[in-house]
Amino acid sequence: MTEPLVTVRNLTVTFTGGQRPVSAVNGVDLDIAKGEVLGVLGESGSGKSVTLRALLRILPLRRSRIGGSMRVAGRDVLALSEAELAQYRGGVVSMIFQEPMLAFDPVYTVGAQIAESVLRHQRVDKAAARRRALEMLEHVHIPSPERRYDAYPHEMSGGMRQRAMIALALACEPQLLLADEPTTALDATVQIQILLLLRELQRESGMSVVFVTHDVGVVTEIADRVAVMYAGRIVETGPVAEVIKRPQHPYTQGLLASTIHGSMRGQRIDAIPGAPPDLAQLPPGCSFAPRCRHARPECATAVPESVALGAQHAARCVLLRPARAA
Repeated sequence: MTEPLVTVRNLTVTFTGGQRPVSAVNGVDLDIAKGEVLGVLGESGSGKSVTLRALLRILPLRRSRIGGSMRVAGRDVLALSEAELAQYRGGVVSMIFQEPMLAFDPVYTVGAQIAESVLRHQRVDKAAARRRALEMLEHVHIPSPERRYDAYPHEMSGGMRQRAMIALALACEPQLLLADEPTTALDATVQIQILLLLRELQRESGMSVVFVTHDVGVVTEIADRVAVMYAGRIVETGPVAEVIKRPQHPYTQGLLASTIHGSMRGQRIDAIPGAPPDLAQLPPGCSFAPRCRHARPECATAVPESVALGAQHAARCVLLRPARAA
C-alpha cells in the first residue's frame, strides 16, 4: 500500500492568549493520499482553517500550543527548524487564502511577488523567475499576463486576484495545496470558474489538495473525499458520493438537511437547532449532543470513538456502535 502524502495523528491546537484556553482542534486524525482532493466541511468555528494553518505552521507561536503529530511528504512538520520551514512553505506545501487582498503585499506588484517565490524555492535567476511567473499567470487564465504582471493587487478584480493567488501558490509546484475557502468572497459565476480551474490544475499536476469550505455544493464539485468537522473534531469522513447519499452522523445529516436547493422554494429549512459550543468550555462528551435530536444520556459522558462503516467511511456517534459488530 502506498504511503499517504499527509499523515496527521491526534492533532490538537489550543489558543492561550485570552482569559481561558480555547481548544480549537481536538484530536484530528487524517490521511491524505498523493493526488487526492479532500474537502473539509463544517460551520464557522469548527476548526477547519486552524487545522490548515497548523499544517503550514503559521499559527502564532506565543499564543498557540500544537500537540500530536503531522507528517507531510516524509517530513515531521513539528520538528522543522525555521530554515527548513522557509523551504517547506511554498516548496512542499502552499496555501490559497480566503481573501487574496490580505495575502498579497499591497506595495509590490503581483508578478514581482510570484517571481520572488520562484527565486526563493527554485534557485533560478531573475529572468527565469519572471518567465515562470508569466507562465503561471497565463496558466490560470489571466488575460494579458504581461500587463497583469506589473499590476498591484488593488488594480485587479476579486476574481483576478484569486487567480493570481492560485498562480502564486502553484508557482513552485508544491506537493500539497491548502485552500481555505478560496471562493467565499466571489460571486457565483466566478466561484464556479475558480473551482473548475483548481480541479483542472490539480489533475494536471497530480498534487494533493485540502479544500476547506462550509458549502456542501462546493465539496461535491471538487472533492474525492470529505471530512466533516464539528467543534475541532472530525465527526465523519468518507468518499463524497457515499457521505452525501448516506450520511451517518447526526451533524452531517443536519448540514445536508439545511442545504438550500432550487426545488425548495416556499419550503421551511430544516435547520440544526441551537449554536456551536464554546470552545473554551467544551462539554465532556459528544460536543454535538446539546443540539442533537437523537442524543442519549451516554452522549454527555464520553467522546464517541470512530466507528468504521466501510473501507473508507467512518463516523463518531454512539448510535453507530452496533455497526461495528455487523
